[in-house]
Amino acid sequence: MPDSPRKRLIVVGDRVLIKPEAAEDRTRVGLYLPATAVDNQAVQSGTVVATGPGNPVGVPTEVSDEPWQQAQGSSEPRYVPVQAHLGDHAIFFRKAAVEITFEDTKYLVVPQQAILALVREGEEPDEDILPI
Repeated sequence: MPDSPRKRLIVVGDRVLIKPEAAEDRTRVGLYLPATAVDNQAVQSGTVVATGPGNPVGVPTEVSDEPWQQAQGSSEPRYVPVQAHLGDHAIFFRKAAVEITFEDTKYLVVPQQAILALVREGEEPDEDILPI
């Protein structure tokens, strides 16, 4: 019997796939979470392993109730990308996350708006980002 093709997990929309950390009062990147947040599991953290393309947008001159549809003459859909990048450390609202298991590994699917902060290494900080 031939090997079955390898499965891929594709994240859609403005969602982010996160490999969760064990609940601790200190994250692996050194951020301390308050005891109330850890006890109530109001927030959780983990590493971003995949992101969706973002929110679909229409052509600025086109008026449509369905912005996800492709504009005439355009072969590629357009998206406003998510802010999270692969490898970022995300802190997010736990209640907004959906737990899934894919090939025996547990992940959390989190909408971008539930992410409170991202820790990113190796880039020059922008003006709106605090250096840690």
